[in-house]
Amino acid sequence: MGDHKDQQPVRVGAAVRRRRRALELTLAVVAERSGLSVPFLSQVENDRARPSRTSLEKLADALRTTAVELLAAADPACSVDVVRADDTSEPDFAPRVRSLVRGHHQLHASEFTGDHEAGREFQHRNDELMYVADGAVEVEAEGRAYRLGRGDTLYLTGGVRHRWRATVPDTRVVVVAVAEHIEAVHDRQR
Repeated sequence: MGDHKDQQPVRVGAAVRRRRRALELTLAVVAERSGLSVPFLSQVENDRARPSRTSLEKLADALRTTAVELLAAADPACSVDVVRADDTSEPDFAPRVRSLVRGHHQLHASEFTGDHEAGREFQHRNDELMYVADGAVEVEAEGRAYRLGRGDTLYLTGGVRHRWRATVPDTRVVVVAVAEHIEAVHDRQR
């Protein structure tokens, strides 16, 4: 028995709702564009009905996307997945990145061990949180420098330019971010 089932039914409702809201459309407008009824669309968005392939394609057309894109942004019906720690018996001092979440979800989480491309600047569309599990890092964000030690966190809103580097050996940093495909950030006024 494994930790992850590959044959999970897909819940497309949340992806449909996110896309519809991102386009600022009502259910009535999507119904008119797709030829599907408002009650049926409501049931789809609330995962009480699963659209046929044909209905999903009509819905995707009405939302100016494709059925493949909607399925890729969909949530699996079972949302429990275990990602086991590496079972390496000998320490590996090379920098590495380990994904803490499998698949296509609303959140991405990665564990960085050691240093990485310290000069590389990042600017993500959505918010992210950095947590220093071990060691220490220096973060430069919007022209200011921050020193973080074990147990410290740094929250960055979407659009903030930043770069970071480990300042001690064996540093481990966990980064959790809202996925790029999510319309979580609306034009922020600065």
